[in-house]
Formats: sequence, structure tokens, C-alpha cells
Amino acid sequence: MQNEQIFSWLQEAYERRASDLHLSVGNVPAFRINGELRKIGDTPIAAQAAESMAISLMTSEQAEKLRLAGEVDFSIALPGCCRFRINVYKQRGFISLAARIVPSQIPTFEQLQLPASLVSLADKHQGLILVTGPTGSGKTSTLAALIDHINRTQAKHIVTLEDPIEFLHTSQNSIIDQREVGQDTRSFSNGLRAALRQDPDVILVGEMRDLETISAAITAAETGHLVLATLHTSDAPQTIDRIIDAFPTDQQGQIRTQLASVLVTIVAQRLIPRMAADGRACATEILMNTSAVANLIRTDKVHQIRSVLQTSRALGMHTLDMSVKELLHSGIIHQGTAKPYLAEGGL
Repeated sequence: MQNEQIFSWLQEAYERRASDLHLSVGNVPAFRINGELRKIGDTPIAAQAAESMAISLMTSEQAEKLRLAGEVDFSIALPGCCRFRINVYKQRGFISLAARIVPSQIPTFEQLQLPASLVSLADKHQGLILVTGPTGSGKTSTLAALIDHINRTQAKHIVTLEDPIEFLHTSQNSIIDQREVGQDTRSFSNGLRAALRQDPDVILVGEMRDLETISAAITAAETGHLVLATLHTSDAPQTIDRIIDAFPTDQQGQIRTQLASVLVTIVAQRLIPRMAADGRACATEILMNTSAVANLIRTDKVHQIRSVLQTSRALGMHTLDMSVKELLHSGIIHQGTAKPYLAEGGL
């Protein structure tokens, strides 16, 4: 009965266009819809029920990893529905679960309502494209749209490293190999090093989590590959600082030079509830690596990049603040939901 309940909730989450389902012992189950948590009924989840539901979704290997590590990531698919990215974890000795809904259809740039300038990024032959933002800001969808565009329009070998695999791509004009960290390769850094021996044109790195992965991604971009990756950073300047600060002080000068050379663009994203409560709108910050931006990176003047973003709209750049104001003035989002994303006094 409990096993049927979890599948019923997953199905309902999909039908109600929720982004996530949360189960936590002692709390009422909840969907996240348009960025807000909405409780399902009024009955808290009992410990035995939560554990039974979680176990019903896992393989024996995943259950053993949960027992040893206290957490496990995996993905599942419901026939006729969609895929789900699942994280099962322990808190205060009990089992909790967070399920992210992954649509079965890969979104297009138009559906995501991303700036048209991003389409041209998929035509680059080499370099580093970074998509950043907090959890739940649509990074995975943006990367999936980029990969899908390449797959449909170019003859490339694409290797993805994901944890876990979310959107499933079918090879079209390109050949796509999707590798799952923990199952097909030990880590992002291991997978990246191996990818360089697999004759790739495009490499997607689900997350640049550590120095080793960041270093390998920059090397891959330097050696003639197009590398797409994510970081959990809030804006373009912070992303650059995060990458450089990951390295020891005596290596940071060299990394600035390398990053200035390989960086193509940084796209920082936020999802903001729409005025009509029908989904969320994507606000973006876009930094293109012009010669002026590259010089600021090389000379350790990243703090000046903000002014470049504010004055280079003709080059396809803008700040998150500018994007949010556009959505606000177009009547797409409400002033109350826009305020947290605007600079001090931005309204």
C-alpha cells in the first residue's frame, strides 16, 4: 500500500506540474509548485512508511549505499509519465526523500524562453560555457536544450557526465554517450580524464564540484573541446572568483590566464513565479567573454565586470537585475516576487 502511495504521489506531482516532491518523517508530504511548497493533506509521514517508500524506489546496491553513506542519488522513470531525479537521505536517523520531476520531452530554447543569443553558443567549436544558479534554477534544462540543439543540427560526438542522468537524449545527427557518475564512472574528474580519450567534440559536466574537476574541464576546453558545465554560484563575477579561488594561491595567476583564454560565456539563472501563477519565468545574467572581459580576468579585476555587464547589451550581455526588470515591466512577474532578485533600490 505504501509503495503504491509513493508512485501515486509521483504521478500527481507530474500532473500538477510540480518541480519537486518532499517526504520527511514527522512532516506532511509536500509538492513544490511554482517555487512554493504546498502540503499534501494533513497527515505527517511516519518513519516506517518513509523508509518503505524509499526502499521501493531503490535497487539493492542503492539501498546499501544509503546505509553506508547516509545518502544516495539516482533516477527512475514512470512509464507514460516522466523521469525523476531522487535523493534519499538520512536526517536524525530517519529516511527522507526529495524527488525532482524531469520532463520526458527535452525543452527547447523557445519553451524555456531563453535569450536568442544563447542559441549561437551551441555552434561554438571549443571553449567553456558555464550555466550557474542555485538548486532549482533550471540549469539542467538549459544545458539539455543546448545539447539537444547540437544533437539535431551538428554531427558531433557528445559525452555527458551526470549525477544522475536526467534528460535522456537519443542520438540524431550527433552521437551521444551519457555516463552516470557512480555507475558508469567513479567521479566527474575521472570521467573527464577518460572522455579526452573518447574522441569527443562536446563534453557536458553535470557539476564542477572540486578543484580536480575544474582543472580537468579547463584543460579539456584548452585542447579543442566545447565543455558545458554548471556551478552553484549566483552571478557571473562570483563564478569567476569561485573557479580561481578553488586553486592554491601560487597557481591562481596561471588559472586567470587560462580561464580568460577558454571562457565563452557565463549564464546565471533564476526562476521567478509568473503573475498568472502559471509556471515560472527565467531571469538571466549573461556574460560574454570579450577581449575587455578577458583582460579583466587576467589582471585580477573581476570586480569591474559588473560595469561591463551593465553597458554591453549590444554585445548580448546583461545583468540579472536588468533581466528581472524587463520581466516586471512586461507584466510577466509581480513586483512582490521580483523584489528579492533586484539590487538595493532596484524597484
